[in-house]
Amino acid sequence: MGWMPDGIPNILNLGLTIKERNYLPAKKAARQSVKRYRRNQSIRRTTRTAVTAARRALGSGDAAVAEPAIRSAMSVLDKAVKKGILHKNNASRRKARLAARLNQLQN
Repeated sequence: MGWMPDGIPNILNLGLTIKERNYLPAKKAARQSVKRYRRNQSIRRTTRTAVTAARRALGSGDAAVAEPAIRSAMSVLDKAVKKGILHKNNASRRKARLAARLNQLQN
């Protein structure tokens, strides 16, 4: 059957014109993009919140409070990498900086 001139329906395009056939995948891609954006924003927000909480705990000066907060932040960073939100080197750098500040606090 192959290519059909614009406006001529055939069994493969279900009566849609060429413009419509090209438009439908674009609409679906736009829907998927919005869905991914919302999911990624949620994970980014959670990551930022966890890292901020860890930094505040470090700022308090109490290692006993800071350690669980940092562990939680590291876990959230790892999950963000696993889901493709952050690059592994970015998360690794953030975790190293948190760990270094915790070590300074403990010593």
